Amino acid sequence: MAVSACCSSFNYFCQGKTCIENMTKKLTDLPNIGTELAKKLELVGIDNPGQLKSIGSKDAFIRLKTIDSSACINMLYALEGAVREIRWHGLSKEVKQELLEFYRMVSRDV
Repeated sequence: MAVSACCSSFNYFCQGKTCIENMTKKLTDLPNIGTELAKKLELVGIDNPGQLKSIGSKDAFIRLKTIDSSACINMLYALEGAVREIRWHGLSKEVKQELLEFYRMVSRDV
């Protein structure tokens, strides 16, 4: 199957119907994304699963920190799980450790 640039406005490529599904699905269709987190994501310009996957959990988390000072490590885990389309509990220890290091770095008081 050929890769198309139909989602180039979101800076990622897709194959076939996956692109359309990612743009039309709701954020709350992803694991770990409830209505409150979806509202916050929309406030920072992330409106659908395709955008979240394109931006990635770390950049999405940084955006969320700008509007929610209470954003915590569990939110970062939830975002990574959503990007991978798994419950955050299913993230490997290695991935959780990497995310924890990232969280500590961006949460330091400067």
